[in-house]
Amino acid sequence: MWDNEDQTWASRAACATGEPDALFVRGAAQRVARELCFSCKVRMECLADALSSQTSFGVWGGLTERERRALLRRYPEVTDWAGWLRQEDDELIAELRAQRAPRILARTRVQMA
Repeated sequence: MWDNEDQTWASRAACATGEPDALFVRGAAQRVARELCFSCKVRMECLADALSSQTSFGVWGGLTERERRALLRRYPEVTDWAGWLRQEDDELIAELRAQRAPRILARTRVQMA
């Protein structure tokens, strides 16, 4: 279990000791930046924080800004992202929790159609 109110998760992030600019890249470089996220033990806290604050730039919690925008559009009713991400009965959440790049854009397009 994790606590999104406790911002100390950031000090335990896999990227905490790296170059911060490495997570604020565009295009194909985002794939490289995301790889670090999928080995991070606080990835879901990071993602919940980025979604809650609607962070516009960079790779956070393994998702690009485009992927996070897609989630925010798909689930406009979510006000507690940390709580929503804790749920275990949703296929999309399971994909978000996997230690590989999720197919958020493809999934949100299908669900919205």
